Amino acid sequence: MSENIKPEAPLGVVVPPVRQRLFDWMRERLVAGMLIALPIVATFIILEALINLIDSRVVPLIPAALRPETYLDYAVPGFGLLILLIFLTLLGAVATNFLGSYFVSLTDRILTRVPVVRSVYSVFKQIRDVFQSNSAGQYKEIVMVEYPKAGSWVIGFVAGTAKEEPAHKLGPNFITVFVPTVPNPTSGFLLFVKESDVIRMEMSIEEGAKLILSGGLVYPEYPRAVVPAVTGK
Repeated sequence: MSENIKPEAPLGVVVPPVRQRLFDWMRERLVAGMLIALPIVATFIILEALINLIDSRVVPLIPAALRPETYLDYAVPGFGLLILLIFLTLLGAVATNFLGSYFVSLTDRILTRVPVVRSVYSVFKQIRDVFQSNSAGQYKEIVMVEYPKAGSWVIGFVAGTAKEEPAHKLGPNFITVFVPTVPNPTSGFLLFVKESDVIRMEMSIEEGAKLILSGGLVYPEYPRAVVPAVTGK
């Protein structure tokens, strides 16, 4: 038998041409490469747009003698962002001392009395107060809450125990749970739930946020890996 004769495929089995198999292989690898590059490219595009936006607002406020482009042939990307970070750091350092606290309090009293400005300023002031009063981290743990009906469960962030009027009206053992929406986690629902009616999760706040932001596509590993304790001899 001649060596140039190729063996025939078994009866009923269709063997795709070599060109077709090569095309399928290239298409699969192209899709895989796009999926890998997409989050990286998107991150750099967003960061570049943010840096350019800050530079376009901050750099014109800086005297020409202090701008890098005055002495160079090109503008330094991110120079406005650097100046903004330095300014905010100095502002925070000033605001934490006695004199700075007095001026912050005085600014609050003035802006909350201006008819049009106070409605906008009050919203951001409340957000600032939330972060200042909870410096240990915004939320404490992840729970599952039965919502919006029996048999349906959602992921929520525990902000703490209910306080003040809600605690007085509802009674003891109620916790405050924030249930974010998808794909915009900055909006959501604030629920006061009895502590015994929630399912406490082992996942971290970051893992819960990834689960919500991905729309249920990224799940943390479970059961969680147990790291053996290191004991001295």
